[in-house]
Amino acid sequence: MLQRQVGDIVINRIIESERPDFDAAQFFPQITPEQWGPYRQRLAGWALDPAVNGLVFPMQSFLLRTRHHTIVVDTCVGDHKQRARANWNMTSSGEYLRRLAEAGVRPEQVDYVLTTHFHTDHVGWNTRWEQGRWVPTFPNARYVMSEKEWTYWSAMHRETPQNQIADSVIPIVEAGRAQMVKNDFALDDEVRFESTWGHTPDHMSVHVTSRGQHAVITGDLPRTLLRAGRPGVRVALPVALLRPGGARGQRVLVRVPEGLSRGAPG
Repeated sequence: MLQRQVGDIVINRIIESERPDFDAAQFFPQITPEQWGPYRQRLAGWALDPAVNGLVFPMQSFLLRTRHHTIVVDTCVGDHKQRARANWNMTSSGEYLRRLAEAGVRPEQVDYVLTTHFHTDHVGWNTRWEQGRWVPTFPNARYVMSEKEWTYWSAMHRETPQNQIADSVIPIVEAGRAQMVKNDFALDDEVRFESTWGHTPDHMSVHVTSRGQHAVITGDLPRTLLRAGRPGVRVALPVALLRPGGARGQRVLVRVPEGLSRGAPG
């Protein structure tokens, strides 16, 4: 479903790509082929491509239109970015901005960009290449980011350069468009951050509520059927879980099972 209504708020998925980019065995190195058995049929066709044993992860933003604001949550991979993953490296499709336009929104109409965390596939369209430099894709938006996440990643970048920080986060800070916040930040009484840290030091989900209805945009909070059944299973990602198998993810899965939205992994 590309659009959902939550009270007065309209939520659209803005899909940059949706391909079997991640080898399932490499992504879940602890899971044996036998353990995969019960899940293959349930995941085939929407989350798993059996032909290549690839997990299908949508690279997507969520576009929120409230009574007062136009909001983008996370900004996918981006174009013209140097990335380690081959099919993310130096792309130039322009698909993301076309999909945004199809939803009826121009970049200059966006009021806020909410960042769940600073992984490559969540900040890429923060910026675009224009006249030899990186500029904010959403020129009138405030980019709301975790102060703690920024502290962590900027320190890492000083020691070991991180391309996504250099081309997609620092230009936002230098342009004066970044708004650094604590993880209990609320934009208003309808949109707020909710701490779901663990995937990164201050990973956040976005809680949306209107007229008694709720949704949670989960960023990279573990949410596949396999992880839900085996919450202690590790995922092979660059930043280790800070609380492996911890209660944080389980609490959210129990509390808002229908609100969890599939998000782009990072």
